[in-house]
Amino acid sequence: MDDAQIVQLYWDRNEQAIHATSDKYGNYCTSIAKNILGNQEDAEECVNDTYLNAWNAMPPHRPSILSTFLGKITRNISFNRYKHNTADKRGGGEMPAVLEELSDLVSGKDDVEQAFDQKELTKAIDTFLGRLSPKKRSIFISRYWYTDSISEIAVRHNMNDGAVSMTLNRIRLKLHNYLLERGFEL
Repeated sequence: MDDAQIVQLYWDRNEQAIHATSDKYGNYCTSIAKNILGNQEDAEECVNDTYLNAWNAMPPHRPSILSTFLGKITRNISFNRYKHNTADKRGGGEMPAVLEELSDLVSGKDDVEQAFDQKELTKAIDTFLGRLSPKKRSIFISRYWYTDSISEIAVRHNMNDGAVSMTLNRIRLKLHNYLLERGFEL
């Protein structure tokens, strides 16, 4: 079933929408949640919450790219669960490593969001990513959007772990310098 048909099922309030979504995007959403949480049970709960949120969002929302829409919902729910889990001294997954890698890009100041319009920062990062080669962009997004492990990225791109780590290191440094050149305080 194609995405337009699945979205139409949501708009028709047909419960088959959930089954079709699960069949087509269940593994994708579970992968996102599990990479963030590091726990299969929590990941499955987040994916189920994704289906509920999609059900509640459609209508009125009609996503043009269903995979992105579901991925974003799953990611947000998983981050919220991650925050809850780590507040209770639990956790796991790739998030601690990802956050540590990105810590050099942002300052520890609480006024970062106050100092810059978030839309400008988002636009600058989008522009930077658009200038990367497709392979480097894929590596960066796999790590920092989907929170894939270094090993998973290495397998996907036929590289060794060290090469992926070095590529990510170089991209982060270039992004850091790019943002500094544009007046962002990091």
